[in-house]
Amino acid sequence: MILVVDDDIAVRTSISLLLKGAGYEVIPVDNAVQAFEVVKTQKPALVVLDLNFSIDTSGEEGMSLLKKIRTVDASVPIILITGWASIELAVQGMKFGANDFINKPWNNEHLLQSVATLLEINGKKPRSQSRKELDKKYNFKQIIGEDPTLLNILETIGRVASTNASILITGESGTGKELIAEAIHENSNRSGKPFVKVNLGGISSSLFESEMFGHVRGAFTDARFDRTGRFEMANKGTIFLDEIGDLDAAGQVKLLRVLQDRTYEVLGSSRTKTVDTRVVCATNKNLNERVASGLFREDLLYRINLITIHLPALRERPSDIPLLVNFFINNLKEIYGREALSIAPGALRWLQQLPLPGNIRQLKNLVERTVLISSTNELTIDDFQSQLNLSPLNSDKVRLPGVGTMTLDQMEAEMVKQAMNFHKNRITKAAASLGITRNALYRRLEKYQIPFNETED
Repeated sequence: MILVVDDDIAVRTSISLLLKGAGYEVIPVDNAVQAFEVVKTQKPALVVLDLNFSIDTSGEEGMSLLKKIRTVDASVPIILITGWASIELAVQGMKFGANDFINKPWNNEHLLQSVATLLEINGKKPRSQSRKELDKKYNFKQIIGEDPTLLNILETIGRVASTNASILITGESGTGKELIAEAIHENSNRSGKPFVKVNLGGISSSLFESEMFGHVRGAFTDARFDRTGRFEMANKGTIFLDEIGDLDAAGQVKLLRVLQDRTYEVLGSSRTKTVDTRVVCATNKNLNERVASGLFREDLLYRINLITIHLPALRERPSDIPLLVNFFINNLKEIYGREALSIAPGALRWLQQLPLPGNIRQLKNLVERTVLISSTNELTIDDFQSQLNLSPLNSDKVRLPGVGTMTLDQMEAEMVKQAMNFHKNRITKAAASLGITRNALYRRLEKYQIPFNETED
């Protein structure tokens, strides 16, 4: 049962009819006293709460009721209904325990999505599951590890993937945030639709609108052709906004609108477009600190982190290091045609002791460098140590190999080419050897404009 609290009979009736039409039982009330009594006696599954119940627009009545509800029920999902003038109040309400806020006039589909998502998340009580149980239920084959912290993360992903909840992935560089984002998409109802990645740290403020929302021919001096924006590309699918903590203030305002209203305008066009996309964001920054220092909008933070997933540093789950190393070795056996490759037990134990400030990315880089340089098939501590000494990774600043000679994109492109050549353009096998999904490999082939003639797997 859903409780709808609003003094305006038109608003109350509209929302009630919308929810009833979607199959929900609804109790509409017009005052705080009656609403609180319903919460205490009937235990609603969700509350839709307006911030104002009279001509007073301070929002104090709604905020007071929100606090009272939280004293008797700490878990019931609460959606605030607010106008633009009270966005700050809605953000304050999120601090007091609200789960989401919807702007007036609301989008019916957006409201129903929020209701369904919160009910889905709140209705499932997870139990601890083993890696084997998780792999039977979900597609996590590209994520390596059995550490309990990682298993809890995978369990959370599995539960929320089928919802439309916005997800914020945090963690140090190299912990696998993009891989987790892809896993969310692959296990969602949108898995057959596009997964669009955007590195927000690499987009200049002058190109933000064109990149994200597209432009029409003639919108600016160099706009010779129409351009499709990333949000339109991701329609019905998932958009992954990486390095969102690096987005400047102007970009944050523009992004907030599309996340709140699901609408945007193509640069150079006055026609408003709507978009239906799942939003997953990632950052290695502390966004709460950036909010406190005025560098990140608080209302945007609440829009992107209905669910927050924090990835631990690799040094916090050292038991997974041998699993990762063996996974990398097995892939490199195929890529470089060295079937006899192995690693000495002592070397595995030694690798577990490394601080690895670059996390999984750094470990993978170290393993591959060692395989390329070593002339023996059994890799020892000395083999890894020599590569570690060439590129000191235990210093304050991580220095990547071959700086100035090859970019990360060039290195990735070369790996993709080698994998495709070795497996004779068999997409499934090449993707598995690289530790990515078929869709991820297709995206990289397109990104680096690598020509290929796909053969049957």
